[in-house]
Amino acid sequence: REKDDKHKTWMPKFLTAKEDKDQRKSSDDVERNIFKVKKSNVEKSKKMEKEEKIFRKTFMYDKEINVINTATAECSVPSKRRVDLPVTAGEQLDVIDITEGSAVICRNSEGRYGYVLVEHLNFR
Repeated sequence: REKDDKHKTWMPKFLTAKEDKDQRKSSDDVERNIFKVKKSNVEKSKKMEKEEKIFRKTFMYDKEINVINTATAECSVPSKRRVDLPVTAGEQLDVIDITEGSAVICRNSEGRYGYVLVEHLNFR
């Protein structure tokens, strides 16, 4: 009996039912979508690293980047200088550092850094 059972359970892979193949295809599609999301996150993190390098070079900033507070922009302000961060009304910003004047160094959701005047921000 044991020998007969062994021979009955063996089945070549190419003779599996079509239903099983369809299920495998759908699970492969799901895995592929997961990989696409991860790829876009990798691209986004590379862009953030690039923006951070530009920020450190432009501002000569050698401290560790820590988020002190979060703020919301009250109005849209275009950048007048290269070091200013253009903001739109309602945009969420991370406050990185406080300067001596009335400006703070902020980071937007895209990873760009720059000065924003305190009077344009609403702290929670």
